[in-house]
Amino acid sequence: MRGLKILVVVMGVMLVVGVAGLVVTIAMRLAHRAPSPAAVFSAPTIILPHGSTIETMTVGSDRIVLQVDLADGSVQLIVIDLATGKQLGTIPLQEQP
Repeated sequence: MRGLKILVVVMGVMLVVGVAGLVVTIAMRLAHRAPSPAAVFSAPTIILPHGSTIETMTVGSDRIVLQVDLADGSVQLIVIDLATGKQLGTIPLQEQP
C-alpha cells in the first residue's frame, strides 16, 4: 500500500511538471513569434534619359544618389528618397571652362 502511495505522488508531480513545461513552451513561442511579413514595396518608376547609364550609386541614411552618365557626355546626379522611392531631384554636373 505504501508503494502505491509513492507511485501516485510521483505521477502527480510528473503531471504538474509536464503541464508547467507545456505552458512555458507555449508562452515562449508566443513571445518570440515571427514578425508579420512586410508590406510589398512599390515605388514609382525612375525615368533615365535615353542612352544614359548609371555609373555609381551611393546610399545615405535616407537617400540614394545615382551618378548618371548621359549620352551627350555630361553627368548628372539623381537623388531618390529611400522611404518612398520618389525622385527628389536631379543635379546637373558640368566641368568648369
